[in-house]
Amino acid sequence: MLDIQYIRDNPDLVKEKSAQKGYDVDVTQLLGFDNERRILLNEVDNLRQKRNELSDTAKGQRPSEEQIEAGRLIKENIAKIEHQLASIELEYFELLKKVPNMPAEDVPVGKSENDNVVVKEWGNKPNFDFVPKNHWQIGEAKGWIDKERASKVAASRFAYLKGDLVLLEFALWQFALTQLTDENVIRDIVTKNNLGISSKPFIPVLPPAVAKKEVYEATGRLNKEEQTYKIEDEDLWLNASAEHTLAPMYLNEIINESDLPLRFVGYTTAFRREAGTYGKDMEGILRLHQFNKLEMESFNSPDESMQEHLFMVAVQEYLMQRLGLPYRVLNKCTADIGFPNARGMDIEVWLPGQDKYRETHTADYITDFQAQGMKTRVRKPDGSLVLAHTNDATAFSERPLIGIIENFQTIDGNVKVPEVLQPYLAGRKEI
Repeated sequence: MLDIQYIRDNPDLVKEKSAQKGYDVDVTQLLGFDNERRILLNEVDNLRQKRNELSDTAKGQRPSEEQIEAGRLIKENIAKIEHQLASIELEYFELLKKVPNMPAEDVPVGKSENDNVVVKEWGNKPNFDFVPKNHWQIGEAKGWIDKERASKVAASRFAYLKGDLVLLEFALWQFALTQLTDENVIRDIVTKNNLGISSKPFIPVLPPAVAKKEVYEATGRLNKEEQTYKIEDEDLWLNASAEHTLAPMYLNEIINESDLPLRFVGYTTAFRREAGTYGKDMEGILRLHQFNKLEMESFNSPDESMQEHLFMVAVQEYLMQRLGLPYRVLNKCTADIGFPNARGMDIEVWLPGQDKYRETHTADYITDFQAQGMKTRVRKPDGSLVLAHTNDATAFSERPLIGIIENFQTIDGNVKVPEVLQPYLAGRKEI
């Protein structure tokens, strides 16, 4: 959640920046409930103080009838005000939860993903002496992708992945985990990008694939309409990416600053409703309801969190470069960065079979927005407490598989295996 004091101090700016992200926020109503809430909280505190004073006066002796009556009236008034307060707080928190994080200063103002700004391109697009196929043409011909049978068992936008494509996917996970848990690799990335932060490696995690509603709301990630599946008759929602259950690991906890950064790389099978996308990207495995993903998550001190965000983008670029896939980096605009984000970067791979770039990675700079709701704090050396900052970013999803299939296809319909993945496929150079 956004700090209420910031909203009090900057009501017009909050409304403006929220609108830039596509959210219509009633700041006036929120601040009205905030003011009523503070008045009632002050009244309750005053009554409790009077009750304590009355108790101290009667200590060690039998209370008089006047004192008993006064105590009874105070108790009734507290109960009455607390009832009012509960109603006010319900409205207050519902409105506060609708306020998105404020975009950073260098985030482009835009109305859709078409306004994202390309900041870098890397690699050479392949030149074929034949007409390149798209990944689903190759995958179906090789027997790697079977969506027809999956639709009989589940529904559309599900798939059976089979054979060498499964081996290639597991090679992708193994390669990424080997790199991200190697301190020498992390140190090289930090040094090469002139980042003044720790070279601590990532800790691998297999997190829960579900979270309670209040936990989802605390992270700002509950999106009922667009992506989140709910388990029927349970207060549990399926994750749409591993960071959804990695971010709340330190819910209601205090982390010593000396332990930061805390870096995790989590693997889950994720589930996403993809509401509003029917008729779009129905072919292949680009946009499925179920997919696998390896996600980075970190907890940072406020003064290092932006550097950590840039570090995660550097990690993503390193992984793509090691695969040899041509890509571009985008600075996402206000309308595309997401509800809890202050900043967002995307990496898109070139797909020759589709003659376009498509997203494979995203990196989210969250600041203390999630920590406000999660009450995740950092204890500094002097004993003071500050809110933690969080960052998350894709290590790999299944989408780089699409890039590998399309960029490394051969005229006879096979796929060359990137050199860094060959050790995980018993040395095979082509599948």
